[in-house]
Amino acid sequence: MFKVILSAFTVLAPMLLAAAVHAQTPPGMPAEWTTPIAPFRIAGNLYYVGSKDLASYLIVTPKGDILINSSLENSVPLIRSSVEQLGFRFKDIKILLISHAHGDHDAGSAEVIKETGAKYMVMDADVAVVESGGAKDFAYPTMLYPPVKVDRVLYDGDEVNIGKTVLVAHKTSGHTRGCTTWTLQVKQGGRPLNVVIVGSWNVNPGFRLVDHPGQPASYPGIAEEYRRTFKVLRGLPCDIFLGAHGSYFDMLAKLDRIKSGATDNVWIDPQGYQAAVAQHEQAFQTELKRQENGSP
Repeated sequence: MFKVILSAFTVLAPMLLAAAVHAQTPPGMPAEWTTPIAPFRIAGNLYYVGSKDLASYLIVTPKGDILINSSLENSVPLIRSSVEQLGFRFKDIKILLISHAHGDHDAGSAEVIKETGAKYMVMDADVAVVESGGAKDFAYPTMLYPPVKVDRVLYDGDEVNIGKTVLVAHKTSGHTRGCTTWTLQVKQGGRPLNVVIVGSWNVNPGFRLVDHPGQPASYPGIAEEYRRTFKVLRGLPCDIFLGAHGSYFDMLAKLDRIKSGATDNVWIDPQGYQAAVAQHEQAFQTELKRQENGSP
């Protein structure tokens, strides 16, 4: 959740770290955001290359690779190290995508693009935020990071293709105006599996869902966009449940199960996905009702 970096984010500078060295956790951030874990294959050509909680994903193809989420400015060495530990080349990343335009998911984009030359593709309503380095974010306009020019503006339902791999961008706005849930298919044991990478479903503290005198909603239509987001998420076919944070899909608990002898099938969790969507939709409805009853 982005709110925890409010007191520290503007004073952070990129930290160039050796791959084997633990990233120093900046003040105010959860240690899990910068704590490395061993990268791993999820299924097919889909790999996890993030930290203990900030999720980054590598999709590998013969035509070049896709990275989802550059994370913090000082996350890039960790991501690069993870890619290389898996036996892949960081410079083979041809496309960079994000879950949404908050600095815990896109602040490292300038460095990733500098090192790889990747094309940056962002959902339409988040473009102004990433190109302003966070200055045009509706919630955190002082939480700045290096601005980056977007190469391709995405719209709801657009496909991103490389080789035979196709990702679909689903606009699931609310958390940010252009929050994006990614879907793709991978094969495991010859079986096609539907992957859902949730952009976000959270209503952060301070988000205003309704208008009050002198305190308008965080942006016009935000509550309706959250409603639409949950409708979209409920309807997505899901076998493998992932998200912008490892905590969304109980990543660490599932890794512990693998260490205890479970197979990679732990990532196949359609029931967990639907339960998580329902839980967060209920949290949204509760918060909306609280605000509608007069509590901004």
